[in-house]
Amino acid sequence: MSFSSLNLSDFLLNALTDLGYEQPTPVQLKAIPATLEGNDVLAAAETGSGKTAGFVLPILERMKDAIPPRSNHANVLVLVPTRELAVQVEEAVQQYAKYFPRKLKSLAIYGGVSINTQMQAMRSGCDIVVATPGRLIDLFKRNAIDLRAVHTLVLDEADRMLDLGFADELDDILDELPERRQNLLFSATFPNSVRTLTQEILSDPVEISIKQEATIPEQLEQRAIEVDRTNRTMLLKHLLKTENWSRVLIFVASKRTANNVILKLSRADINAQALHGDLTQSERSGALADFKSGKCKILVATDLAARGIDIPNLPCVLNYDLPRSPADYVHRIGRTGRAGEVGLALSFIDHEGDSHFKLIEKRIKQTLPREQITGFERDSIVPLEVREQKGQAPVKGQRMSKKDKLRAAAAAKKIWGDK
Repeated sequence: MSFSSLNLSDFLLNALTDLGYEQPTPVQLKAIPATLEGNDVLAAAETGSGKTAGFVLPILERMKDAIPPRSNHANVLVLVPTRELAVQVEEAVQQYAKYFPRKLKSLAIYGGVSINTQMQAMRSGCDIVVATPGRLIDLFKRNAIDLRAVHTLVLDEADRMLDLGFADELDDILDELPERRQNLLFSATFPNSVRTLTQEILSDPVEISIKQEATIPEQLEQRAIEVDRTNRTMLLKHLLKTENWSRVLIFVASKRTANNVILKLSRADINAQALHGDLTQSERSGALADFKSGKCKILVATDLAARGIDIPNLPCVLNYDLPRSPADYVHRIGRTGRAGEVGLALSFIDHEGDSHFKLIEKRIKQTLPREQITGFERDSIVPLEVREQKGQAPVKGQRMSKKDKLRAAAAAKKIWGDK
């Protein structure tokens, strides 16, 4: 099917032609008609599935004859978890609205930059506001934005938003919105927190589910390299110097690890930049811009960059640390191998990560062969602390059963009772 078969106006079709879009993705095929009909939509859509166009295009179609907003008012609100995603979605709005019948105003609202500029931009009203929850609340507490005219609410990356602790902020925002509105919720995963949220805000939604398997393209090569935890940085240096990667995105588990890796790389005269939540917005934007342009070839990031960040022609993603959630593995490696391009996803597997990587393999329904790099072979002896599972959640199969727990409790009670 083509975009013209989805009852979209010429002003949208012309913009899509300029962007080189030829056929709608599966999520777009289902989300666009459902949204055009005015339904609430609940969509399970992974990163890279084309969901942004899936909600922006029908929203613009329904707004073509709408009256421009009044001062300080917004007509459409898109909530996103991160600053980077806010910027990206707002840029997409402008691209798709290139030939809109009138001048359409959109605004990205997020923290880390001057709030005064955003307050001034809202004075003349805004058709579409793309916002992170915290900064949006700052604006309406200062009476700089009025949400009572919002007719469409979009929650993009709802699971990530709740992971980042925005549940209370979402409640505050929902209190400011009119009861009668269209609600569109997109989420890659559906933990209990997201399911509860859908029950609260959606009314008889059209449910859309795009299968997980479709998110890992055939042209994306995955490799798992066994290495001792203490040798990961040395192996990373070796790969960066021997592999001919034009750019590589390295994922780590924490801001501290990101900074430590960059420090160790710099001592080896390897230039890299960081992307994590402790950086200012200008630092984050600058790091992304340098990486996209090729000025910086190595970006070390936390999962802040795992979703919603589009980096064209990225040849390699490397998991220095494995993600906490098996689902996040798909989000991370989805940064490469996009739009039919060849991509490579490498993962370092230390003894501590063995069982967790098996869960990842179960999620993606693939078993990857383990590799050893000469000179960086992993020790065949599992460290004692790993065997004892100190500081970790018990591995499935090694947990105490309920009966064992009851026996242990009874024994402890008897011992203390005897004393």
